[in-house]
Amino acid sequence: MEVLPRKEGRECHSFLGEYSDQISTAMRHFLQNMGIKKDDLKEPPSPGGRGLRGGGRNATHPHPHPLLSREREKELIFLFVLLTLVLFHVSVSYSASETFKDEVGREVIVPFPPKKIVSLAPNVTEILFALGLDQEIVGVSIHCNFPKRAKNKVRVGSYISLDFEKIVSLKPDLIIATGAGNTKDMVERLERLGFPIYVIFPKNFEEVLQSIGHVGQVVDRKKEAAEIIQEMKSRTQRVVDLTRGLPRPRVFLQIGEAPIVTVGKDSFADDLIRLAGGDNVAGNEKTMYPRFGMEEVLKRSPEVILISSMNPRGNYQRVLQEWSRWRTIPAVRNGRIHLIDSDLIDRPSPRIIEGLEEVARILHPEKFK
Repeated sequence: MEVLPRKEGRECHSFLGEYSDQISTAMRHFLQNMGIKKDDLKEPPSPGGRGLRGGGRNATHPHPHPLLSREREKELIFLFVLLTLVLFHVSVSYSASETFKDEVGREVIVPFPPKKIVSLAPNVTEILFALGLDQEIVGVSIHCNFPKRAKNKVRVGSYISLDFEKIVSLKPDLIIATGAGNTKDMVERLERLGFPIYVIFPKNFEEVLQSIGHVGQVVDRKKEAAEIIQEMKSRTQRVVDLTRGLPRPRVFLQIGEAPIVTVGKDSFADDLIRLAGGDNVAGNEKTMYPRFGMEEVLKRSPEVILISSMNPRGNYQRVLQEWSRWRTIPAVRNGRIHLIDSDLIDRPSPRIIEGLEEVARILHPEKFK
């Protein structure tokens, strides 16, 4: 991902006050703490009543600063230099920002590091929590259910129906959305409201790892992101090693009932089936989520059927009874129909590695006990 460092902030003069007779709030507090009054910094009046710059051509003053002793002058000069350094540090560190290119090609200027983050998708929320940003997360979508702490965050709406007033009230300095759910119009509206919004859009297992790395960069958690990615890669390699050389059962994953919907090429679940040592019977379909009639399922003769449900305990028994009618399918005949939590295989977050390991246990139980 292209990262364009950019430091933006107010110059010291605007922090101090635009005009010479102004002292900003920050400077006033600083001077008060040092025991200096604003009047101490004013020019003394000249005998002509017009200050050092007035009084006419012949106006003179024996002492340029009669109200200040020499020691006081030196003290103020030292304090002014010190204050300048402090304000320079504040203007750089407090108002710093960086420019990132998100996963749909947009350049996003982000206050860095962001302190108040809103997540518009469950996978984004899981990534942020995994990176240790519990305190920085101020709002999440209504579908965010993991970890449990996510349920305590302010709800800002669904994928396609946001509560914009709620988001505005949270005053986030970063919003993270997903291209696989949040709409372009929604992103553009948030932009018009003045919020930096970064979009991730992973489409397969490898891109999930990349998205975790990208989010880690944007939220100043690169080290934590790298550790998560490394652990996921290690666990993936273990699954691949354990299933290498084993027979690859034909797998049908059902994610929808009416009509029957499965997973095609380059989807998250297709990658998981392949990495877990299986052969997705719909793996050559060009669409990510193709629809199948029962006759097509019969023709492809799956040896394992996985049923994914948004509510794992909801309609499983009814769906199982439907499949039991088709005894010519090897998976039905051999009792290899399994329920799997959709959040583990459909949600592109760090937990997708748990989905991979669960699929591997189902396909090759002898290797994963």
